[in-house]
Amino acid sequence: MKKDNDKIYIKREIMTLEELKEKTKALNIELSDDMINKFDKYAHLLQEWNEKMNLTAITEYEEIIEKHFYDCLLPLKNVGLSGKVCDVGSGAGFPGLVWKIVNPEVEFVLVEPTGKRCTFLNEVINQLGLEKITVINKRAEEYVLEEREVFDYVTARAVANLRVLSELCIPLIKVNGMFVALKGMHGDEEAEAAKHAMDVLGAELVNKENTNLDEGDNRVNLYYKKVKATPNEYPRNYGRIKKKPL
Repeated sequence: MKKDNDKIYIKREIMTLEELKEKTKALNIELSDDMINKFDKYAHLLQEWNEKMNLTAITEYEEIIEKHFYDCLLPLKNVGLSGKVCDVGSGAGFPGLVWKIVNPEVEFVLVEPTGKRCTFLNEVINQLGLEKITVINKRAEEYVLEEREVFDYVTARAVANLRVLSELCIPLIKVNGMFVALKGMHGDEEAEAAKHAMDVLGAELVNKENTNLDEGDNRVNLYYKKVKATPNEYPRNYGRIKKKPL
């Protein structure tokens, strides 16, 4: 802590990979040395590729560890992944690639509509030697025409408002499967506004966790169980979903 012209500044300790390893123990996640090495390589690849394409506004190594890796791992405190997992709008791999690193035996599909980002995702997969993971260069509402109600878990982070996001994600999920939505400070409001959409699409909220990163950023992780099949008319085309969300 230091004082300057009567202002007090508190220097916050940055999160290292070792601290990530310690913090994830509270989430019942044991990070092996191999996983730590993979996260290290992933962070450096993200920094390297971010210089030539827009992958993330978070570019400092330690911030990547906390605001991407740790943030993505927080929801796993309440979920034991198994079967097939789909990450919709994966972007730079959050949370799909992060979840894959700590769940090497689980099958993952990363759905990402931007070709350049798919190239990055495949490069990370190759560099890290990950198996049982596929990148799909399509929009979710197109991909669901091929893979409707086949996933045990579907997740998304920083993609769209929950009313829009639910229509893109829930048709992909098996009955009794789970939708995990990673949201920021407005997550509670989005969940309230999306009640009708969830009812129409066949999902119900079974758990919600409000948490914070060390820096104080609010996070709301929402867990929905699919209780009935989604009507075949959903999802609509993206233009209609966005213009008139459920």
